[in-house]
Amino acid sequence: MLAKFTGWLLLGLIRLLTGAQARWWGCPPKAEQRIYFANHQSHLDLVMIWAALPEELRSITRPIAARDYWATTPFKRWITTEVFNAIYVERGGSAPGSTPPPPGSAEALLPLQPLIEALRSGDSIIIFPEGTRGHTGEPQKFKSGLFTLAQMFPDAVLVPAWIDNVQRVMPKGEVVPVPILCSVTFGAPLKLAEGEERRLFLDRAREAVIALRYV
Repeated sequence: MLAKFTGWLLLGLIRLLTGAQARWWGCPPKAEQRIYFANHQSHLDLVMIWAALPEELRSITRPIAARDYWATTPFKRWITTEVFNAIYVERGGSAPGSTPPPPGSAEALLPLQPLIEALRSGDSIIIFPEGTRGHTGEPQKFKSGLFTLAQMFPDAVLVPAWIDNVQRVMPKGEVVPVPILCSVTFGAPLKLAEGEERRLFLDRAREAVIALRYV
């Protein structure tokens, strides 16, 4: 009960500060299993895209949350697990100079395991394929996780999304949000083509996200 009340309170606050406008440009909101993938410029991205979804989709859609940021205090842990129903992921990657594990290997799949379990249970998920926040106008190169999930769950609908202006609501280093009109534009679904190479698919997915910036 408390989580539900907090969710409604937070939803109202987010919409007051950001507008949290959803623009369904390439597909309608639909209760089907989806993998939403978006640009990443702020810790508030997961909050923004969660708030932009209609209620019937919020209830079946789980955003990812960086454990090293969102699990650092009891309140953050409570709100991410009880209100957002988020999936904790570990940030980082291979050490400098080391060789990344081969795509599809057990070692490469380990960081994706929480996402795999959520998709196997029938949930939709929201991911940020850059892996870390960008500080330029365009997303950084996408990491391989999106490709792996697209291979493993071919029936999940891949929906690109562009989150606009949220980095101005909470600039890096600031603790007090600034009211700014924000929006999330959802684009036309993508499909992984048979035999498509990993980097070609990831570049195509990244371009689909960038293209939504201008619609």
